[in-house]
Amino acid sequence: MRISALIIALSFTLSAFAQDYDFGDVSKEELQEKFNPSDSSASATYLYKNRRTYFDYIKGLGFELKTEIHERIKIYNKDGFDYATKQLNLYKNGNTKESISPIKAFTYNLENGKIVEEKLTKKGMFNSETNKYFNKVKFTMPNIKPGSVIEYKYQITSPFWSNIDELVFQHDIPIKKLESNIEIPEYFNFRINTKGYLTVNPTTDSKTEYIRFVNKTRNQGSGYSASSTTTFNTSEVSYSTKISKYEIENVPALKNEPYVNSINNYRSSIKYELSYTKFPYSQIEYYTTTWEDVVETIFKSSNFGDELDRTGYYEDDIDNIVSSISDPERRMSLIFDFVKSKVKWNGYYGKYTDDGVKKSFKEGVGNVAEINLMLTSMLRYAGLKAHPVLVSTRGHGISLFPTREGYNYVVTYVKLPDGNVVLLDATNKYSVPNVLPLRALNWQGRVIAEHGSSELIDLYPSVASKNTITMMAKLDSEGGVEGMIRSVKTNHKALDFRERYVEANKEEFLEKLENKYNGLEVSDYAVKNDVDLSKPVMESYNFFKENQADIIGDKIYFSPLFFLRTAENPFKLEKREFPVDFGYPSSTTYRVIVTIPEGYKMESMPEPSAMALPDNLGEFKYNISGKGNSIQLIISTKINSSIITPLYYDALKEYFNKFIEKEAEQIVLTKA
Repeated sequence: MRISALIIALSFTLSAFAQDYDFGDVSKEELQEKFNPSDSSASATYLYKNRRTYFDYIKGLGFELKTEIHERIKIYNKDGFDYATKQLNLYKNGNTKESISPIKAFTYNLENGKIVEEKLTKKGMFNSETNKYFNKVKFTMPNIKPGSVIEYKYQITSPFWSNIDELVFQHDIPIKKLESNIEIPEYFNFRINTKGYLTVNPTTDSKTEYIRFVNKTRNQGSGYSASSTTTFNTSEVSYSTKISKYEIENVPALKNEPYVNSINNYRSSIKYELSYTKFPYSQIEYYTTTWEDVVETIFKSSNFGDELDRTGYYEDDIDNIVSSISDPERRMSLIFDFVKSKVKWNGYYGKYTDDGVKKSFKEGVGNVAEINLMLTSMLRYAGLKAHPVLVSTRGHGISLFPTREGYNYVVTYVKLPDGNVVLLDATNKYSVPNVLPLRALNWQGRVIAEHGSSELIDLYPSVASKNTITMMAKLDSEGGVEGMIRSVKTNHKALDFRERYVEANKEEFLEKLENKYNGLEVSDYAVKNDVDLSKPVMESYNFFKENQADIIGDKIYFSPLFFLRTAENPFKLEKREFPVDFGYPSSTTYRVIVTIPEGYKMESMPEPSAMALPDNLGEFKYNISGKGNSIQLIISTKINSSIITPLYYDALKEYFNKFIEKEAEQIVLTKA
């Protein structure tokens, strides 16, 4: 009797904790959950993610790729409201395009102890065209509150069976349970590429499927009055389908960290890349297998290689610009400036042209490929050795394996007669030779030569970007400080400043500057060389700020960098698996002269100091001296490498800790 009772109790307990993920079966326990037990900082959690991707044979059309999605998300607070909006990109090529089934979606809330559901309606759904290659479907769930659970399902049908969407195992929020099936017929051979630090191994199975053909035959009877008959013959072809099942529970959130080029580079996922197809009674057809194949495919596209050969639309303009110029570098610069002023970037990335270089030139607007393929063509016409460079932007990630989707951007490579190599990007009006926009600084690009051959090139600059800051400051006996600041910025430091300043509302720009330093009062603000790209940017202003010193009795304590000192170490994790990507090498130098209040003298000041990162990755120098009522301080910090591997993370973290502590050290004044 006791054993039976125990079995019944145990069965009840197990059923109580068993999770049902059938669509619509949202539980009170899910709605009552206040935080994720494994990650209390999470603003939302995927309670369940299910995906099934398979091939379906359609008579007269062939195979279609279908992907079914079912997701359930718990929202804990307002920061998680963003997860109530879903955006989908549907690929198209001419009249051939992907489609989506009607979206079934509900929001669930707990009201007075009862589960209340609200259905997604057409008011929450939006369809738009992103560009000639993508349509966008976006939906926002109704009646979202802290504590809501949302659930949706849909199916995407694609005629582009060579492109299986990446199977992602990690997101910015935790996942409690993930299930995915990828089902591939024997006619398709996909290479499987994995990335990330979370290992997920599938279980495999197979099943037999059939393609049925029905043939109709009409037979005409004999004789004058004989009627015809129709005969139907059915035949079928069987084939094997491999099923890969991925199941994983309690996946931690992949949280972004400072100085990561793209967190997607480290997001655990699997990409299926079509290698070849082998259909019955047909020869093997190979697809992307090597980078050479990728480059050849891109180069032979009419929206890439053919666009490089078009010259008639610009020849007169280029002749007028460079006909009297013999210096190759000067020719390059003039053509570069011409394209930047002639064609405005429309904000679209892409390795292929949309409207074509000729139309973009005429209308003065184009995407990345149109602008930089045009630039490349013009430089070649002017007698320079120029080639396009395929790039994957920082947000797009790094292509670890050969894939046609690996690149989404184009810049221009020029090799001058003296052997110097220059990289150009005419989409940014403030860019100068060898100073690419930050979005394009992502490891290596692939230079495509005239006949489609290629080689890799490092996109990171070798020359450091500099910021030299001079501050003349006068400290008063109440702890306030006033004075003048001047900064001189070069290369990427100058590019970043120009992007933020030139077209900004100047009042708002100054307000941001004052807020950056928590109430700094700025006057006589001035900028030189903001649009003269041949010179460094020079910024200057007068300032006043209160409470920059502690006054205790007859002594004054203050840091000689005042509000300019680094307050916080960006590297807080005990361990880091990702490289630290600073984007470019840089150096910052502070030259500070502080006048102390009358009636005070220096009692003590910090000692000079120097430290360095291993392998010449960076250095910090601190020199200070004082005489009479004046203090002179020179601080220089250098990061000599764009990328620092995780091997040096502990050293880098300690380096930042030490120089932050050094900058915080105080001078002590006492009354004379």
